[in-house]
Amino acid sequence: MTETLTARARFVCETVAKTARLMVGVPDYPTYVDHRRTVHPGQPVMTYEEFFRDRQQARYAVGKGRFRGCC
Repeated sequence: MTETLTARARFVCETVAKTARLMVGVPDYPTYVDHRRTVHPGQPVMTYEEFFRDRQQARYAVGKGRFRGCC
């Protein structure tokens, strides 16, 4: 019973943390890696640093010569 409650509490905490990270714009790298390996097998997977930079550029349009911000 205690193990079940501990596992459930851990799952809830991980889900809350994941949601909070996504709300402030921190992308979910493990989900990206799982997607690439499942849907695009054999294709390269970006490192965490490459992935983070790519997501920042997509969100803030930094790579397009202007800064548009998030709002």
